[in-house]
Amino acid sequence: MNKNLRGGAILLLTAIIWGFAFVAQSEGMEKIGALTFQASRMLLAALVLLPTALVFHKAGEKKNGEKAAFMDKKTLLVGIVCGFFLFGASALQQMGIAHTSVGHAGFLTALYILIVPVLGIFTGKKVGSRIWLCIALALAGLYLLCMTGEGFSMSLGDVLVTLCAFVFALHIIAVDKLAGALDGVKVSLVQMTFAGLLSLACAFIFEEPNISDIAASWLPIAYAGVLSCGVAYTLQIIGQKYTEPTVASIIMSLESVFAVLGGAVLLAQFPTLPELAGCALMFAATVISQIPSKK
Repeated sequence: MNKNLRGGAILLLTAIIWGFAFVAQSEGMEKIGALTFQASRMLLAALVLLPTALVFHKAGEKKNGEKAAFMDKKTLLVGIVCGFFLFGASALQQMGIAHTSVGHAGFLTALYILIVPVLGIFTGKKVGSRIWLCIALALAGLYLLCMTGEGFSMSLGDVLVTLCAFVFALHIIAVDKLAGALDGVKVSLVQMTFAGLLSLACAFIFEEPNISDIAASWLPIAYAGVLSCGVAYTLQIIGQKYTEPTVASIIMSLESVFAVLGGAVLLAQFPTLPELAGCALMFAATVISQIPSKK
């Protein structure tokens, strides 16, 4: 399979998992605070990733015929940097969802598809006209998908989720610049552990977490922890190895489309015609971005 196509397929699966996670994130905060929910899902993700990382490490040792350290300094440092951005973005998003509509949250979070190439300009990255066209199509689709019948008044939640989009863009760039040559599972393990511990510390400072409420929220925590954090963020790191960061951000922004599908399947919230048109524009942007250039 073509490397770009492989990376696109991996990131599309990531977007599907993240899209359905919006339902879990909304349901998970019925009994526990945003930071408690985030700490629970990220530390659960780290527990899931640890045996996976160990198995892959042992397989690598067997293949190379020599012993190697499980965690090197570079992987640890990159994981901490990515984990810091992940903590900030996820915390802002989780708190924002509690103060704004899902439509606003979906649209504003996905603004990272525009922020990534804009930030790339400052680091010497050039963005072709076709990608800018895809960004325009994706933004138009997101507007139809998430903003139907609502204005642009900025509530506290809107501000928090807008800041979340900026930090997510930094996370995407950090993964692209730092994690490309490293073991994706190990980087994901470190970032989840670091972000989870930061979330736990903040939860004890700003909230009152207790075991009974966490246990009552086990299902959304399990989905968000095992699949959304443990699997999807690892797939992001692997998928971005084969995909340009701007194209990667467009594909991953499809999480908004799958959030609508998740709402329809799990919550009986069926999309309107404008929302369906938005889905079509989003898919068109993704397909166009994946067409190989003449070069």
